[in-house]
Amino acid sequence: MDIDDTLTTEGKLPAESYAALWRLHEADLIVVPITGRPAGWCDLITRQWPVDGVVGENGAFVYWEEPGTRRMRSIHHPNAVRSDTPSLARAMERAMREVPGCRPARDQFARLYDIAIDFAEEEPVLPLSAAMKIKEICEEEGLKAKVSSIHVNAWMGDYDKLDMAQRYLAERFGYDDERDRASVLFAGDSPNDEPMFAHFPMACGVANVARYQGIMKRYPTF
Repeated sequence: MDIDDTLTTEGKLPAESYAALWRLHEADLIVVPITGRPAGWCDLITRQWPVDGVVGENGAFVYWEEPGTRRMRSIHHPNAVRSDTPSLARAMERAMREVPGCRPARDQFARLYDIAIDFAEEEPVLPLSAAMKIKEICEEEGLKAKVSSIHVNAWMGDYDKLDMAQRYLAERFGYDDERDRASVLFAGDSPNDEPMFAHFPMACGVANVARYQGIMKRYPTF
C-alpha cells in the first residue's frame, strides 16, 4: 500500500491504520508499504512498523529486516541516480522560480535519489494545476516525474513503484508475476500509484483518488 493519504489522514497515521498493519502481519500476509517518501523515513518504517519491507522514493530502493534479526538489507535500483545530479538541481530551481508558493519538501535532506517539491503537504496548499506545472518543468529537464497527494517527485532513471515491487517480491519471496499477480492487493490514492493500479487486478483506490479524474490514464479496479 501507499502511505500518504492512503494509510494517513491529514498527515497523521491513525491508531486504526497502525493496528490494521499489525492484524495483517499477524495473519501472515506479506505487508509492503510502497511510497514516495525518502530513504530516511523508510529506514525508520522498516525498523518500527510491522512490515516485510518498504519500497521508497517511488521505486529507487527497498529496505527490509531479516526475519528474527535486526539486520537491515536493501536493493537499490541499478538505474537510480543520486539526488545531487545537476539535472535535479535545475528542475528544483526552475520550479521555485516559475510556480509561486511551491517549496522543497521538508524531507528532502533524507533523500538519496530524487527531489520532492511540496505543493500540498504544508501551507500554502497549491491547486493541482500547480503540481501539474511542476511535473511539466521536471519533464522538460529530462526527468521522470510523478504527482502524489502532497509532492511532485522527480528523478533520473527508468523505474517506478511497480518495477521495484516486482523485483523485491521475486527476489525475497519467489514471486512470479504471471502466476501470482492475482494474489496481490494494492491500495493507493494518486497518480504516482498509477503503475500499480494498471498492473494488479486487485488494486483499490481510497476515495480521494477521484480528485485525479482526467489526469490519470489508468484507475484502480476498485
